[in-house]
Amino acid sequence: MKQLLVLSGKGGTGKTTVASALVKLSAAKAYADCDVDAPNLHLVMGWETQPRRTDYYGLPKAKIHPELCAECGECRAHCRFDAISLGEGYRVDPFACEGCGVCAEVCPAGAITMEPAVAGEYQLYKGDAVFSTAQLRMGSGNSGMLVSEVKKQMKEEAPEADLAIIDGSPGIGCPVIASLSGVDMVLLVAEPSVSGISDLERVLATARKFQVPAAVCVNKYDTDLDNTGRIEAFCRKEEIPFVGLIPFDPEAVRAINRGASIVDADCPSGQAVRGIREKTLELLYKEG
Repeated sequence: MKQLLVLSGKGGTGKTTVASALVKLSAAKAYADCDVDAPNLHLVMGWETQPRRTDYYGLPKAKIHPELCAECGECRAHCRFDAISLGEGYRVDPFACEGCGVCAEVCPAGAITMEPAVAGEYQLYKGDAVFSTAQLRMGSGNSGMLVSEVKKQMKEEAPEADLAIIDGSPGIGCPVIASLSGVDMVLLVAEPSVSGISDLERVLATARKFQVPAAVCVNKYDTDLDNTGRIEAFCRKEEIPFVGLIPFDPEAVRAINRGASIVDADCPSGQAVRGIREKTLELLYKEG
């Protein structure tokens, strides 16, 4: 299975718009949304069936057993996250608790235990294709671990698929690092702005740390031709394949608001992505 990961240095560049278009154009039999903090690929993929949902357990959370608690205050004094409060007895705020276990260690009465806590859920759509995604609960961490599980679920459920397309998270944090692990190539979607160029350079450096080949395209390129030229020049200097330009397209906005992909409409952005897909897949299979 060849795995193509779509990333961007910042949110709002059109990463998911490009990823959904690539999935549809390629008729991919396996794909995943690894932006587990804010997944939205499912909104444009047209699944009519409900996904299989499975709880994801992150770090355990502290639980105070009031029948054993002596209310000595040691737990509260040692909690660096201010997760323990005193009202009608001592209580743990599950959103503030980081699961470090210090409170359980210092409790002289043995009134605190560390309990499994649901941090999110896996979701698996299965039909003619396999779509793996997940959603973290508010305030939950360990997003990198959940991303790894999303990719694992995709591969296990579609072992015979020859191409998998993965919509990653923006930025360079833990979910991006987990997304990069094991993929064959990264397509980076940039925007022609000062912050977009800076973030592009950062995510490219991250991909290089993992020795993952990368290619670059620019979305909404005609909103700033000077910065688009800077991105192209940067790619030439760094010998990074530049695979295409996507124009700003009001029809793309209308298509997405209908819950469709830009390749479901006859529009300039959809036509541009077709060329980007051809060049990207040529590079992907050339690498392997």
